[in-house]
Amino acid sequence: MQVIDTKNAPGAIGPYSQGFKVGGFVYTSGQIPVDPATGNAPEGIVAQAEQSCKNVAAILEAAGSSLDKVFKTTCFLADMGDFAAFNEVYAKYFTSKPARSCVAVKSLPKGLLCEIEAIAEQ
Repeated sequence: MQVIDTKNAPGAIGPYSQGFKVGGFVYTSGQIPVDPATGNAPEGIVAQAEQSCKNVAAILEAAGSSLDKVFKTTCFLADMGDFAAFNEVYAKYFTSKPARSCVAVKSLPKGLLCEIEAIAEQ
């Protein structure tokens, strides 16, 4: 196992890693829409979905993978009313249409609107 750690995605805000490489696969932790350069999150579901996708991509790239190699994602939304807008952004990044679960949750860290985790080939 190899821990993935990159400055191009937000650092963990708890006792976990950004991701792991294991047996030819990359597993990312859930990525909230925090800009790693500023530590802030943008406003609104569209901008937040964009940032979460960028954060997942940064971890995958640090592991030698890419969004094109993702075969499973799990997406968390604070409000299913944001589902359509989230999907529009998600579709621009995950063009290979990986298997996906998308669920509404009561709340997300820092009061944010979305979080995305992924599993990819290395």
